[in-house]
Amino acid sequence: MLWKGRRQSDNVEDQRSDSGGGFNPSGGGPGQFRIPVGGRAGGGGISGIVIVGLIFLAGWYFGFDPSQILGDNGGLLPGGGGQITDNSGEQGGGTGAPASDEMKQFVSTVLAETEDTWTGIFQANGLSYEDPKLVLFSGQIRSACGFASSAAGPFYCPGDHKVYLDTTFFQQLDQQFGASGDFAQAYVIAHEVGHHVQNITGILPKFNQMRQQMGEAEANQMSVRIELQADCFAGVWAHFTGQKGILEQGDMEEALNAAKQIGDDTLQKKMQGYVVPESFNHGTSQQRQTWLARGYKSGKLSDCDTLNNPV
Repeated sequence: MLWKGRRQSDNVEDQRSDSGGGFNPSGGGPGQFRIPVGGRAGGGGISGIVIVGLIFLAGWYFGFDPSQILGDNGGLLPGGGGQITDNSGEQGGGTGAPASDEMKQFVSTVLAETEDTWTGIFQANGLSYEDPKLVLFSGQIRSACGFASSAAGPFYCPGDHKVYLDTTFFQQLDQQFGASGDFAQAYVIAHEVGHHVQNITGILPKFNQMRQQMGEAEANQMSVRIELQADCFAGVWAHFTGQKGILEQGDMEEALNAAKQIGDDTLQKKMQGYVVPESFNHGTSQQRQTWLARGYKSGKLSDCDTLNNPV
């Protein structure tokens, strides 16, 4: 990914020097929407995860027209020309605050690319996109969703509209899971931003109410569909990023390999030697690759309907 020299987001909060207190041995708090890692992959721990509704899910369950979000322009190349709105409300196209290290620069650049893409998609449909914050932490962190340790993996907290990332996860992704490359890392960030897109559609409170009436098996099944849609949304982002000419040969293969390596079946097989399909809550490796590739191929949100299509 040709990311160096591009705009960096001002929405990165570096708390790596402030992290460390209040260790939670469970590795995560209620309300987090995370990438599964380590021994938690096969745990079926959906009860501690807030499931975020999506555009199609909302339309199907709650009776509004998804075209209000998607419109007929769901596949348009997002515009914006790199323009951003800083905290003062002024437009600017600069690089933002100086980054302290290359990893922070990379994360800030990827986040900026997601901002440009989703701002363009929302604007094409007469809507405003709210940029999420991305918090870099080390070890453990307190969020609006509770304490979390690095063992929880990257996660999105709907309560404060923030993505949380301990960048040592990228080392784990490479060394433990065999998913190397900068675009594998970019895919992880784009997936979590996809959850933010889901959240700001306004569906979360209504869906969470419905979720309280679901049994664990039904909640797991719905969680899989939501996670796969976030993968598809990451693919939509990759589609438009590719149109800017900043993807290199092999980048999408890196992302697809990462999706494969963090599939529920692959993780369970690696961590415990067998799989428990009824506990899946993120999707199989094949499913995750399929939906990521689908979003990338078309660039259309309308092709990310995991509710009304077989997954």
